[in-house]
Amino acid sequence: MKIDSVDFFYLAMPEVTIAADGSQDALVVRVSAGGHVGWGECEASPLASIAAFVTPMSHGACRPVSASVLGETLDGPDDIRRMAALVAYNSMDLLQAAHTWSGIEMALWDLLGHARGEPTWKLLGYERAYPKTPYASVLFGTTPQETLERARGIRADGFRAAKFGWAPFGDSLQGDIAHLDAAREGLGQEAFLLIDAGQIFNEDVDAAALRLDAMERNRVTFFEEPFHGSAYLAYGELSKRAKTVKTAGGEAAHNRHMAEHLIDFGGVGYIQIDCGRIGGLWPAKEVADYAVRKGVTYINHTFTSNLALSASLQPFAGLEDHSICEYPTSLKQVAVDLTRNHIVRDANGQIHVPDAPGLGIEINPAALTTYKVDVEIKVGGKTLFTTPAY
Repeated sequence: MKIDSVDFFYLAMPEVTIAADGSQDALVVRVSAGGHVGWGECEASPLASIAAFVTPMSHGACRPVSASVLGETLDGPDDIRRMAALVAYNSMDLLQAAHTWSGIEMALWDLLGHARGEPTWKLLGYERAYPKTPYASVLFGTTPQETLERARGIRADGFRAAKFGWAPFGDSLQGDIAHLDAAREGLGQEAFLLIDAGQIFNEDVDAAALRLDAMERNRVTFFEEPFHGSAYLAYGELSKRAKTVKTAGGEAAHNRHMAEHLIDFGGVGYIQIDCGRIGGLWPAKEVADYAVRKGVTYINHTFTSNLALSASLQPFAGLEDHSICEYPTSLKQVAVDLTRNHIVRDANGQIHVPDAPGLGIEINPAALTTYKVDVEIKVGGKTLFTTPAY
């Protein structure tokens, strides 16, 4: 099969706010080859990612992503890995390339799965897919009382794990302790409690460490992204100071080497990978394999549509002991409406990786028009991109 086309659809809510909520907009990718179609989703600024695909060449190591994809052969997994190497080499000075390629790579696996009639996790080398225990991924309340009520709601909804993140965490030590206590009280004593600091402490190990006692007392499982995603020394120092709480990170990795460094030098106990950022499913699978060898737990990162959720589950679908997974519960309507089918919890509160061909998720055509953001990119009077028709 030859790759005939790569199309991008920029979707957004009528109003996008500064809330740390990645489901407010989306960049959906459609790839066509050999009469088959695959879909993927980039987790990045939509307009910048589109531009990285069509931008004029700056020099030999700064070419558009399209130069390494359009017209290429797609007959098996090796072709996807070959294209990934092309993108990495030809666009090494185009820093947005990894995010743009991530959605394309995801779509290629989806397309290949449809062409072969197999789920993507089988193409990645797994013989079976194990159920995962989802944690409700939510933001902290604006007050401890709001966090308490949010946690009670999660517990009432039957979740056995929850992650609270971002502001106002980090505003004050006493405030953070109050939120931690509220989250534990609301969830009950048996549920897994996870905390995402949203990089609020930058590289300040002492400030982050001040929260450890309250986390230990509230039996927090992991402390996610206290620092900048590449602050490996800070992660390493905090990891040494923690007792029962493990550090976690990796969503900021845009190649597998960054994730491996976080394991080797940052000492994280949980490595969290976003397939829409790291370069797609294959580098995520490589990180999952590396985590197994290093005794680190692999977890997906995702906060957008169920297309991205399914993609994020594929790289560790076959790892029975790596069972906790992120499961967004407060998606904006654009992310909900994007797909016709959704991954839902079973009677035991677990979720299952789709067993259908490819990613097993069907795009909702109506969403591509309802939430469409029209884009036109022109350079020197020449049109390089216009929003495609569905």
